[in-house]
Amino acid sequence: MVQTKKIALYVGIVFVLYVVITDPAKAADYVQIGFEGVSTAAQSIGDFMTWVVNGGGE
Repeated sequence: MVQTKKIALYVGIVFVLYVVITDPAKAADYVQIGFEGVSTAAQSIGDFMTWVVNGGGE
């Protein structure tokens, strides 16, 4: 089981390096999309927590 995780990790690292080396602009786009997704998720959680603290009603 541990060996399978190591192999999957190595394959993932090789894939990321391949994408970065062969097409850096596309890799930068992927990173930007990822950060936008994380930012949107954090904003949504913040909005939800504000809603809960304010009593949950509109």
